[in-house]
Amino acid sequence: MTSQTKGFALITGASAGIGAIYADRLARRGYDLILVARNQSRLDALADRLTKETGRAIETVATDLTDKTGLAKIEKLLREDARITMLVNNAGVGSVASILDGQVDSMESMIDLNITALTRLTYAVAPAFVARGAGTIVNISSVVGIAVEMLNGVYSASKSYVLSFGHALQRDLAGKGVRVQTVLPAATATEFWDVAGYAKQKEAPSTMTAEDLVDAALVGLDQGELVTIPTLHDGDGWTQWEADRRALAPGFANAKAAPRYASSVVTGR
Repeated sequence: MTSQTKGFALITGASAGIGAIYADRLARRGYDLILVARNQSRLDALADRLTKETGRAIETVATDLTDKTGLAKIEKLLREDARITMLVNNAGVGSVASILDGQVDSMESMIDLNITALTRLTYAVAPAFVARGAGTIVNISSVVGIAVEMLNGVYSASKSYVLSFGHALQRDLAGKGVRVQTVLPAATATEFWDVAGYAKQKEAPSTMTAEDLVDAALVGLDQGELVTIPTLHDGDGWTQWEADRRALAPGFANAKAAPRYASSVVTGR
């Protein structure tokens, strides 16, 4: 017999890797699940296992979030299904190719998934959570959203977007009962690297397991962190970096250019 539910957590990219571990951990924390990914057979296998192990109610939706019809289906679910209390925006794809090697159509598809789908799903669920005065949104960014030179430029930029979007969400939803956490994984041992074109990264000593990543991210959520970087041992480093970033803002409000941009050309008649 299952215990009382904490509501349904909808997880995108849930069939493998980080998404599948989120499914496992949230089910064990008392959430029922709606698992979203493209591969129905993988979703079914995960749902069957977790149902047997946890007794939670688990639903699956096989859809491609880069397809407008498939994306609209999940948006409608998030707007209308009052059982949903958590959204984990995990679906994403990456690349290690430079602008000289990458195909622009693949980059556009990356933007569709990493940015457009995440944004539309968040816009769908946020008003519903606010109306109920409760809800949790977890957006999966990446440390390359800060260390932008490490991987493909479009991928890094997409993850910088997720981080910036999270800051704005936290501002807009403050005091409305909605928690927003942005998680920044570093290298994590998942199929991400196979798709990105650098499978050997999974074997590197500095690569974290998906289990350790998700467990740490959930502790960060429990502790009320707005931004969680599981691999960063010097937490004060992030705190200071973020404080310095915010401290720059007042300095932007000037009608005149800084003296360093004054023209050195002397004009005469």
